[in-house]
Amino acid sequence: MEAVIAVVALLFVLLTVLGVYATVKAVGAAKRGVDRTIGQARRTVEDHTLRAKSFAQPGPVGEIAQLRLGLRTSMRATQDALHAGVAEDESLRESLGLFQRLSAHGHELDSELKRLESEPDRAKLAERLPSLRERTERITGSADSLRWAARDRARRFAEDDLDSLSAQIDVEAGALRHWTTEDTPQTPQPHPRPETPGTRAAQEPARPAIDPTGPRPTYPWQKKPRPEASGM
Repeated sequence: MEAVIAVVALLFVLLTVLGVYATVKAVGAAKRGVDRTIGQARRTVEDHTLRAKSFAQPGPVGEIAQLRLGLRTSMRATQDALHAGVAEDESLRESLGLFQRLSAHGHELDSELKRLESEPDRAKLAERLPSLRERTERITGSADSLRWAARDRARRFAEDDLDSLSAQIDVEAGALRHWTTEDTPQTPQPHPRPETPGTRAAQEPARPAIDPTGPRPTYPWQKKPRPEASGM
């Protein structure tokens, strides 16, 4: 009896532990989902704010907002492209590592640009713009290069697979249409018999039995020819 109680207690403890583990995992997944949603919403709002600043505020402040918007758009597009491609092509793992190193420079530049948005010294800000623009173009150029290389690689693989598939389909279609006379029974041809004088005579056309140039015989039931019909 005590053994049964111990087994029941052990099962209860195991079920409790599994329930707690499943609850923690579910809560963690839900929290990550909420954090991801909040992060996406925050980025969307910030992008719209930067776009509005780039149009509404001329001068250095508007240009800084435009630089931030271009930097964030390029980095996010490259990140999405590499993460989507590495699931199908493991060779992009190295490219993803390079992009993570590039992202560190991108985050640093974005933070610097964000601080300069509230810089009251417009003249000093205008002096910094050329170097900031150059850094932004270098980072976005590298990100764009990685993104388009990954897309070209995926497109090339897709074209190669399509070419191979088309060739296989052409071969299969040709095999389905391949029918010859070997598939149908052949009619046996009769063996030629040796020729004999009798068979040669039988094969030759029959000659007329009455010579049309000779005199015609007369029969008792025919009328006698009239004198004028005989040429007299």
